Amino acid sequence: MDIERADLPAIACAGILFCTDVHLAGTPPGQRLPGYTEQTLAKLAFCLEQAASRNLLPVICGDLFHWPRENPNTLLVRCIELFKPLAATPLKCWVLVGNHDKWQANYTDDVSMAVLESAGVIHVMKEAGPQCRVLIDGHVALLGASPDMAPLPKAVERDEADTVLWVSHHGLGFPDYADQRQPLRELPGVDWLINGHLHQPQPPQRRGMTTWVNLGSLTRMSFAPRVKERRPAAAIWRPGMTELERLDVPFLPFEDVFPDQPFPDTQIKEGGESLFLRGLERLVWKRTREGAGLGQFLSDNLDPTLPESQIILSLYEEIIHGGAQND
Repeated sequence: MDIERADLPAIACAGILFCTDVHLAGTPPGQRLPGYTEQTLAKLAFCLEQAASRNLLPVICGDLFHWPRENPNTLLVRCIELFKPLAATPLKCWVLVGNHDKWQANYTDDVSMAVLESAGVIHVMKEAGPQCRVLIDGHVALLGASPDMAPLPKAVERDEADTVLWVSHHGLGFPDYADQRQPLRELPGVDWLINGHLHQPQPPQRRGMTTWVNLGSLTRMSFAPRVKERRPAAAIWRPGMTELERLDVPFLPFEDVFPDQPFPDTQIKEGGESLFLRGLERLVWKRTREGAGLGQFLSDNLDPTLPESQIILSLYEEIIHGGAQND
């Protein structure tokens, strides 16, 4: 992929702050309790404030919104006010298009993120390819992107870039997802691949010259034991780093944002009926407007070591046009 583009913006700063999967919404999705909107906006505000105070370029790796459209105007106005201070500076936020940011698999003028783009408060990365050059004390970094459903580059021509960083919103073969995702490989010319979409943080993986990073979602979405144990975070890149710097993001205890009830158990049966099937029944009865609801339920409750789990997941992904859901 050729990076020589005369119109590529050049941004001077001290580094890049990455976060992903904010999932802003006017009403609590899934099993999240009331207060969700304020909590997610507070996390986003913290990241933008840290970026401004440290002179870092903020980059969101997809799924800024949970529902692509029909979000309340009050939420859109608050988002505009939140992004506006940095929009008037070189640190205007760059946001990758994720699967939740699109309506029927397309980024259109009627989705919520397009409103923020039209308001001029964010850059939207909706086409695959190089996005901008980041200039840091003589060091030139290229920022590229592959939005949801767009292919990753086979290779990137570095040209004058000292470092190439690429953001994606894909199902990738990190350790917890290796059996059902795209395998990780070296991308010639790419130093860092920072991924969104997969909500569970993963240890960095090195393939040749490429380090693959999965940050994990800024917002905890699933009612599951492994989600209870994790701490939401953003990450900072500066030239010369061999590992991204973790930036802990303030959050409330799990018990304050999810209901006080037992976790689903796929193995225990009560009266001859598995709790897994009972959970499916509850999901069908609830019938929320979240397209990710079934995918999240399957990811949370299926044991990936069982062959029948792989069959169920394969059928699910075949139905949802091959799209991979987060956990």
